[in-house]
Amino acid sequence: MRPQAETRAEAPAGLIMAVRTPSFELTECTGHRTVRWEGGERVGEAPMTLDTYHDLASVTKVVATTTALIRLVSDRLVDLDAPLSAYLPYSYEAITVRDLLLHRGGLWEWWPLYIQPRLPPPRYRPGRARRYSDLGFVLLGQIVAAATGLRLDRAVAELVTRPLGLTRTTYARPTGAEVAMSALDDRIEMTMLDTGRPYPVPYRSTDFAGWRRGPVQGQVADGNAHHAFDGVSGHAGLFSTVPDLLKYCRAMSRYEEYDRLWRPEVAREFFAAGPDPGQALGFRRYALDLDGEKVTVLGHPGFVGCAIGFVPGRDVALTLASNRLLVGDESAPTPADDLWQDVLEATTRRSRAA
Repeated sequence: MRPQAETRAEAPAGLIMAVRTPSFELTECTGHRTVRWEGGERVGEAPMTLDTYHDLASVTKVVATTTALIRLVSDRLVDLDAPLSAYLPYSYEAITVRDLLLHRGGLWEWWPLYIQPRLPPPRYRPGRARRYSDLGFVLLGQIVAAATGLRLDRAVAELVTRPLGLTRTTYARPTGAEVAMSALDDRIEMTMLDTGRPYPVPYRSTDFAGWRRGPVQGQVADGNAHHAFDGVSGHAGLFSTVPDLLKYCRAMSRYEEYDRLWRPEVAREFFAAGPDPGQALGFRRYALDLDGEKVTVLGHPGFVGCAIGFVPGRDVALTLASNRLLVGDESAPTPADDLWQDVLEATTRRSRAA
């Protein structure tokens, strides 16, 4: 949801790639979780490890919000085709829960809710085309809270992390000191406001006084999640470790074994291809060559540099964790989609060699 500078791409300071399949395992862990600058050069400090906590950013959309909705739809507490107003009074009548999961709600892609907390009218006509929107998942998180009667972090704990045994997956403030630095400060969002790119919102950075001027570590980097929602939102805010993310992905790949939590037919509806290429209900869909055949990976990337994927019914789990935003003023971060593509390609190469 953020712009990229048009300068040379710089590799992440630290990166973890982990893949688990029935025929092979792949783990790479390199670099540093925190950095400092000396003479304009990036210098690594604390090393990246498999136990490092990471800011999941938009991976929150699937691990927390979408998975919680699979459970709530299975329990008939949420109807995918109900209007948002059925759960959120005074909300949009013409937009359904399904629209938001497909990013077809027509909402603005992004809006600085820490400056103006009232959501703007839709930017596009609902239901017509996919336009990726953080605001849609802000609302979906509020629907999870409304349907359960719980604060969102408690609802996600009861519906997702606790039943799946994700003991190191938490909102807002991970325990312990081993947390990857997420960003240098709030400069990316300040630039978005001051340039009006990529979204022409009618505000500037001077309209907000609470900017973070130093390294962001142990706090969600996303401005709306941090400044407007105290670290707990449907679109961002979750922290986790690579072992926990692998555990989540393997559970989702074995979804039929978890019929005590959800109805398998509901999970399959969430996994199915939607009307737009590469998009299911909440999850992104990716093609993968695995063991000589084409399979579909369900997952999602995050702006800070994490991504997850799983193959339903195949016991395949893929994870990426990095701190790609820690680059100097003369460089641009390597795009998260490029890093994720590297994971998919490494998985294909390893499967051919297995």
